[in-house]
Amino acid sequence: MESLVFDPFSGASGDMILGTLIGLGADQDVVREMIESTANVSVSIGKTNKKGIDAVDVKINVAHETHSRHYYELVDVIKEAKLPETIEKDALNVFEIMAKAESKTHGHPLEELHFHEVGQNDAIADVVGSCAAIHALGTRSIFCNPINVGGGTIKAAHGTLPVPAPATLEILKEGKLFFYGKGNRELLTPTGAALLSYFSEPVQDIPHGQVISTGYGAGNADLDNPNVLRAMLLDVGEAISTDSIEVLETNVDDVSGEVLGNLFDKLMSVGARDVTIIPATMKKSRPGSIIKVITKTEDSERIAREIFRETGSLGIRVVPTKHRFIADRRINTVGLDIAGKTVECRVKIAEDKSKEIMHVSAEYEDCKDISLSTGLPLKEVLRRVEEKGWDIFGSDFKF
Repeated sequence: MESLVFDPFSGASGDMILGTLIGLGADQDVVREMIESTANVSVSIGKTNKKGIDAVDVKINVAHETHSRHYYELVDVIKEAKLPETIEKDALNVFEIMAKAESKTHGHPLEELHFHEVGQNDAIADVVGSCAAIHALGTRSIFCNPINVGGGTIKAAHGTLPVPAPATLEILKEGKLFFYGKGNRELLTPTGAALLSYFSEPVQDIPHGQVISTGYGAGNADLDNPNVLRAMLLDVGEAISTDSIEVLETNVDDVSGEVLGNLFDKLMSVGARDVTIIPATMKKSRPGSIIKVITKTEDSERIAREIFRETGSLGIRVVPTKHRFIADRRINTVGLDIAGKTVECRVKIAEDKSKEIMHVSAEYEDCKDISLSTGLPLKEVLRRVEEKGWDIFGSDFKF
């Protein structure tokens, strides 16, 4: 099973990502055609050397500087290009990530939002080209190592800002990407952050596997260290994803049901992956409970602190688990006609790394709302939603 791993030790920008993907084997003619059919630019693709590292150098040549664009103007530009449906969808989603970050940072609703740097033709080219290149490679599983965002300050349309710029920091937060700062200039751009946030799963270490190929995309600046984005295609073997977790466990015998119920909600809200509370018989035949919590390693201390505070426990066992198999999950929406009303409901789709569908389940809260609004029994709503989900998304399922 092939996985694509980005290793942004010198940050990332749209053209660096594009160059890296071409270096890995994405068809540059296909990528160039997609870009030039969307934006008023020409694309040159060559080679350069950055401190001893040969890298693909992508130049987006802009015919005329474009004024800042309204967000919905940018959406129209992409839709009018008549790109393949998957590439159009991905490009729009990447720009939506940037738009929401800008909107939250500057306090402007999307209807009033104007892009400055990222509204230019070269940014449109970088996003559309990167989306096309990822689809050309055909890799379904994508990871991103911690990103070096650089340091110091930058000059932007809104004045001098610290690195990472506020909108970039918001994208890093929403994408849950790991990052660190090293250097005295901006190394991660909003476009680079949005592409990595949208396409990749953050990891702290390169997944185990055999290297199939490597690619390097050149940045524009000449730095003391090689200013390149590295990526690799790995054969990771398994068809099912794995991750590293810890199981926290403690026994309590003097905690009421109300406190345990509140604890359950509290732990889920602070990052627990799952919480189980099991009735048990303790020493001297006292009734008690076993509290078991599944958590990511980096969240263990915070969750353990909550258990101490809420239950008065004096000790929590930690069981490291390095090989939990997990299904990759995504959320989609299905539409149904029920009792003369058209309703929409989310479905959770579980799949392996090859995108083979393993299970489709209806979102309970959505089904509950539909049941209340239509009068149809909840179990019937659940059945119809899941049946429709299988009809739409389960065509590739293999028995």
